[in-house]
Amino acid sequence: MKNLKSIALALVTLVTISATAQKTVKVDASKSKINWVGKKVTGKHEGTVNLKEGALIFDGKKLVGGNFTVDMTSIAVTDLQGGSKAKLEGHLKADDFFGTDKYETSKLVFKKFAAKENNTYTIYADLTIKDKTNEVVFDIIVKDNTATAEVVIDRTKYGIEYNSGSIFDGLGDKAISDDFTLNVVLVF
Repeated sequence: MKNLKSIALALVTLVTISATAQKTVKVDASKSKINWVGKKVTGKHEGTVNLKEGALIFDGKKLVGGNFTVDMTSIAVTDLQGGSKAKLEGHLKADDFFGTDKYETSKLVFKKFAAKENNTYTIYADLTIKDKTNEVVFDIIVKDNTATAEVVIDRTKYGIEYNSGSIFDGLGDKAISDDFTLNVVLVF
């Protein structure tokens, strides 16, 4: 009986130590950057979108969690100027793209991790855009107070079908790639 009490006490102590070892680190949204690239048959467009808030969770130095909210109303085009820039930004905010009047934010929540070498992790996360949630998989590199990732997203999984060559026939040079890429730098 005394042995069972000792084992139970040891397990409780171990669980308590493990739980307290996790540390949530707030990401500095003002220093972090999200750049996007969308491609079409005749070229590409580039821009930015702002991180509203986010956090990474560490167990010691090991990444074990993360969650982020992106301000979709901040979407901006950086490769155009003047009227062309305003027109594309307006279209990206419209209902046939991100519908930012109704869906002001998007969310990313880390679910599973596979540690690799050199502070790199393969992340399995739930991404929610326009109230639709799908899994995305990407690698993230954590070094010092910065985490970087390239995330490829299939917009059609979130109901964004405008000029999708995989959905509509006969678009010719008006077709837009289903995938867009986010290049993310998180500073914490």
